[in-house]
Amino acid sequence: MPETKFAGMTTNERLFAAGLLDTFDLAARRRDRARMIEVLGKVELADQAERIADGICADPKRYGF
Repeated sequence: MPETKFAGMTTNERLFAAGLLDTFDLAARRRDRARMIEVLGKVELADQAERIADGICADPKRYGF
């Protein structure tokens, strides 16, 4: 697998580096699963996006929402 510009970064670091942290946080606060998945795909997390979004929707307080 080739290196990517987000290699070694956490989810939040990726979102911040891409300028998408506020966009993702808003989607998470609204429980907008589709938007969360869309944004996560933009930071090379498409393969994990559904799991991440579902986890946040299931227990938002755990993730600070």
